[in-house]
Amino acid sequence: DVYKRQSIECCMELKVPTISIIIGEGGSGGAIALASSNKVIQLENAIYSVISPEGCASILWKSPENAHLAAEAMCITAENLQKLKLIDELIPEPLGGAHNNPDQAAKLLKEGILKHLKELKFLTNDAIKTDRYKKYRKMGRFDGEIS
Repeated sequence: DVYKRQSIECCMELKVPTISIIIGEGGSGGAIALASSNKVIQLENAIYSVISPEGCASILWKSPENAHLAAEAMCITAENLQKLKLIDELIPEPLGGAHNNPDQAAKLLKEGILKHLKELKFLTNDAIKTDRYKKYRKMGRFDGEIS
């Protein structure tokens, strides 16, 4: 809708670096908005897609019962999304998931954020916008194979 488009356009025009962080489930139009950042980082057990596996299965098989097949085909895991270059970094989680050790998870996430901010802080305002635009335009172009 028009508000999502305007929101994404606004984010693309920002002259400061932006980093999106996926910590749980990023989906729908929000996933597209998250993609408009200079960097997108994701916890290893989080998922990120423009449609839920249930929604995809409902469209493809007319039933949400095949959500597991849709999720596999959509390659929505952090590992696959990194291979597809849709995220810039996969942040490992403590054993058993971030919820089992939030302090350790926050420490790992902080390290990832600071690393990317250090890379971005030397860019001019125009270079920040150009970097974000080029990254966004490359999405969906993949020549490799995900297995």
